[in-house]
Amino acid sequence: MARLLHQLVEPPHPCAYLNGVEAQLEVRVMVEVTEIELDALLSRGWRRFGAIYFRPACTACAECVTLRIRVDSFMPSKSQRRAVKNARHLRRAVRVPTVDDERLALFKRWHVARESTRGWEPGEMDEERYAADFAFPHPAAREVTFRDPENDRLVGLSIVDETPTALSAVYFFWDPERAPGSLGVANIVTLVAEAHTRGLTYVYLGYRVVGCASLTYKSKYSPHELLIGRPGFATAPEWAPGAKPTESAT
Repeated sequence: MARLLHQLVEPPHPCAYLNGVEAQLEVRVMVEVTEIELDALLSRGWRRFGAIYFRPACTACAECVTLRIRVDSFMPSKSQRRAVKNARHLRRAVRVPTVDDERLALFKRWHVARESTRGWEPGEMDEERYAADFAFPHPAAREVTFRDPENDRLVGLSIVDETPTALSAVYFFWDPERAPGSLGVANIVTLVAEAHTRGLTYVYLGYRVVGCASLTYKSKYSPHELLIGRPGFATAPEWAPGAKPTESAT
């Protein structure tokens, strides 16, 4: 059973996703969270990094909307199928998350590229922080790696949570020079296929933010559902069908 160590609502601060907007997060630090409890949290819009669970608590903005793919009715687009084909030569493996120099180096190459292409602030990721964010011991935690079989080089890594009903895509980073095109897309489509094989119902993609270039891609996975509001633990969550992507998104 989950043990709550600390909780707070952050003071307003500049939003990382939208310019000129103030953001707040509701944060809980918890340990001994079971897969069933995490499932209930995901269905109410919570996300997890290590022992930290959070969801938006903004008072003047509701642009962060939790999105999940319904596994049994998902229909990949032509470009999504092409992304899977481009990654077919890679060796995919699922294991318990770990931290080592190879993973830290991959994250650094990816982040430096994002700083250049997206204007991100420089970010340091040492072994301690990586372990806390991505390799914190948790019964639901999984690591999916993509390796080039020619040289056994790690070219992509996905952190995923597995609950009794769903897979939750937590984070994904890749080699900007050696990963095949759209490996992130292939990762999500493959997660949906894996969830289907395992008899799971959903794949959670986190928050869709229409005005943020880094997050709008989530709406391209169809059909999907959007969480209504921010339900409490005593309230049954309600989900609504999301809009279908336009032809240009296929």
